[in-house]
Amino acid sequence: MNTTPPIHVIGGGLAGSEAAWQIAQAGVPVVIHEMRPIRGTEAHQTDSLAELVCSNSFRSDDSQKNAVGLLHEEMRRCGSLIMRAGDAHRVPAGSALAVDRHGFSAAVQDALENHPLVTIDRAEVAGLPPDDWDSVIVATGPLTSPALSEAVGQLTGEGSLAFFDAIAPIVAKDSVDMSIAWFQSRYDKSAPGGDGKDYLNCPMTKTQYEAFIAGLIEGEKTDFKEWEKDTPYFEGCLPIEVMAERGPETLRYGPMTPVGLTNPHQPDEKPYAVVQLRQDNALGTLYNMVGFQTKLKHGAQKTLFATIPGLENATFVRLGGIHRNTFLNSPRLLDERLRLKAMPRLRFAGQVTGVEGYIESAAVGLLAGRFAAAARNDDAADPPPPTTALGALLNHITWGADAKTFQPMNVNFGLFPPLETRTKRKERKPAYARRALDDLATWLGGVKEAAE
Repeated sequence: MNTTPPIHVIGGGLAGSEAAWQIAQAGVPVVIHEMRPIRGTEAHQTDSLAELVCSNSFRSDDSQKNAVGLLHEEMRRCGSLIMRAGDAHRVPAGSALAVDRHGFSAAVQDALENHPLVTIDRAEVAGLPPDDWDSVIVATGPLTSPALSEAVGQLTGEGSLAFFDAIAPIVAKDSVDMSIAWFQSRYDKSAPGGDGKDYLNCPMTKTQYEAFIAGLIEGEKTDFKEWEKDTPYFEGCLPIEVMAERGPETLRYGPMTPVGLTNPHQPDEKPYAVVQLRQDNALGTLYNMVGFQTKLKHGAQKTLFATIPGLENATFVRLGGIHRNTFLNSPRLLDERLRLKAMPRLRFAGQVTGVEGYIESAAVGLLAGRFAAAARNDDAADPPPPTTALGALLNHITWGADAKTFQPMNVNFGLFPPLETRTKRKERKPAYARRALDDLATWLGGVKEAAE
């Protein structure tokens, strides 16, 4: 019988699930405290662990030329449960990794429920954890319960920062008019074994596009409470109407760009703009509107989106929405092992630390879990090298960013230390990736040796 005191993980999202898995795999008992379904949130629709509340995409899976793809690969090499489930439930999405959201969540939950060292407690942790919980990971995500958020704020003396995150609509594939829409990835790119036809494309003429932009700007929007009105959006997940307000051509050079696409229904006439939809489930029956996060009210969405060619009679199984996210001023509050300086028995993980994106959140959960398990096993557990994607992300949120202007951040090569030798521009990203994976291997070897 294992008599090691358990580590407690508050929150069963991607970060909490990954943290718990890393702890259990290190031979340490862990308790996951998930408040759903006892207490729901504005964004979640189920009580499943690792539910994907927004897009079903983990973004690029290119480990040689994209920082998030590199992060995918590093996490795979660290034994990530999130990546294992994502790979097992992959759906077509070009060179990106998108997943069947229900199959993915079920796989994560099944693995944790069946691990002998994992206990799942369905109850809310209101306020700070009990004093006898000597090792706790707070992975409550962007929707931390008010009681816990207030308690952390009082403990740190910091006002929580916050931003809005918007949700894209999902359409039933069989309701799309395929005499207008067509399947094609930009420039026919696809993952290995793909056919270059991973996206549904709906073309627009200049007149249709201009009318659509006007409708976005004029459409009735969700009203914010007085205390929410000054909350900033995260730049990587802006509502589409906010982008439209920045200029009439903004969307045509963003998610609605027509480049790399040819309409087979009218091959001699280039679309002025294109709305893309990406597969959302393994059956291929649902597609989400790429880049169409929105705060338009549901009635306005139904009216406006029906003007998109090919979607005139579309069935929307989920309309867009918006929710408020909170995150810590991590560079000021957390140390390099993700411990709260004001109370080191607490570690934080996931979006609440100020990272943005599913994979970044899970990656911080992976690190928090490894740090906590190592401490329980009396191991120092050095952080990963800053030359790795894991280390670069960790460094940014714990000391690399300016605490005065700290905002959520996706992983990107700009967070990595410069290369030691001059490299041609087109060779830089592969060079970053090679260095990262070499240094990760060395770090993992050291971690293994320490454990032995």
